[in-house]
Amino acid sequence: MKFKLALAAVAIATGGASIAQTKWDLPTAYPATNFHTENITQFAADVDKASGGKLKITVHNNAALFKAPEIKRAVQGGQAQMGEILLVNYQNEWQTYGADGLPFLADSYDSAMKLYKAQKPALEKKLAEQGMFLLYSVPWPPQGIYSKKPLASAADLKGIKWRAYSPATARIAELVGAQPVTVQAAELSQAMATGVIESYMSSGSTGYDTKTYEHIKYWYDTQAWLPKNAVLVNKAAFDALDKPTQEAVLKAGAEAETRGWAASKAENARTIDLLKKNGMNILPPSAALKADMKKVGDTMLKEWLDKAGPEGKGVIEAFQK
Repeated sequence: MKFKLALAAVAIATGGASIAQTKWDLPTAYPATNFHTENITQFAADVDKASGGKLKITVHNNAALFKAPEIKRAVQGGQAQMGEILLVNYQNEWQTYGADGLPFLADSYDSAMKLYKAQKPALEKKLAEQGMFLLYSVPWPPQGIYSKKPLASAADLKGIKWRAYSPATARIAELVGAQPVTVQAAELSQAMATGVIESYMSSGSTGYDTKTYEHIKYWYDTQAWLPKNAVLVNKAAFDALDKPTQEAVLKAGAEAETRGWAASKAENARTIDLLKKNGMNILPPSAALKADMKKVGDTMLKEWLDKAGPEGKGVIEAFQK
């Protein structure tokens, strides 16, 4: 009898433990096969293991739970406990979100890390005011120009239907005389197939993911910028976790950041090679195209500094030290 009572007590205790399990949602805009999503999936598995199953994080990829522009607000409002955003998408809300979308400011992984370190204190302060914090951030590979036709200079972009997915990419279109069309990542393949866009700036990774080579045959490796994705956490949801689970999240986040930067570099080399194999012409920009785009970058940096104020100026000064 005592043995049966003991078993019952264990069953009740076990039931109680399963009730204590916390479930979080983590929406992202990118497909399951994208290196950012693979990194997030690994992060969620690491948290599950380190917390002994106390925290289960469900990754909702490909904008299935929230569309890309909705994710930040969802985390801020507690509809999702975590979420991954592309920082440059939020430049209109606060200019410093767009620092890593300024063309030709940080044009390598080393300079992108330097910019991240310069930008991070301001990001952390802003997100804290909004009830969130930055868990980790990982850059996309360097951005080049995809085009249906060869580009000798920026004049060849005049009138071309150009994908705009952020304030910066829309402004580039204006400065080169292209026709900006807003298209989110999840709709990019269809937009190319239907002729809605003929050109856009992005990484080799996006080009391969979306099978851009089926519609567009030229990619100019301008290394224009390395925009970062950021994984945000709702502060109230985090504060509700016990200390060991909080530590599991922070540790797994730090590991995801290190792993993600290495994955981005590997992805850059891998996807450029795959684009070539699928018939994409991978070309260096001509001296004229490079000079034209540098002028665009200089104009945009000046405009950005005018809008970003002392905070933005501080970020650029810290970066240029």
